[in-house]
Amino acid sequence: MNFNIEMYHITAYTKAKAKEIGVEVKPSTHKGKKIDVFKNGKKIDSIGAIGYKDYPTYNATEGKTIADERRRLYHLRHTQNTQGEKLAKKLLW
Repeated sequence: MNFNIEMYHITAYTKAKAKEIGVEVKPSTHKGKKIDVFKNGKKIDSIGAIGYKDYPTYNATEGKTIADERRRLYHLRHTQNTQGEKLAKKLLW
C-alpha cells in the first residue's frame, strides 16, 4: 500500500458524479481521506482512503479494461452499504 501524503486531486469523473447525485465534493481535511462530501453546505462524510486507487485513477493509468475489472472487484468487496461506502461507490467507482 502506498500512503501518499499529497492532497488528492478530485477528478472530472467524481465532480460529474457529485453533480448527478446533488452533492458537493472538496479535498478532504480528514487525514488519510481523499474527499469530503457536502449536501446543502453541510459535511456528510469523508470518503476514499489516500494510498488506494479509484476508478478514474485506474482508468487514467492502466486503461479502461483494468479499471472496469477493479471496479467489479471493489463492488464485490464492499457490501456493508454504510453512507460512506455508498458515497464512495457513487463518486469514486
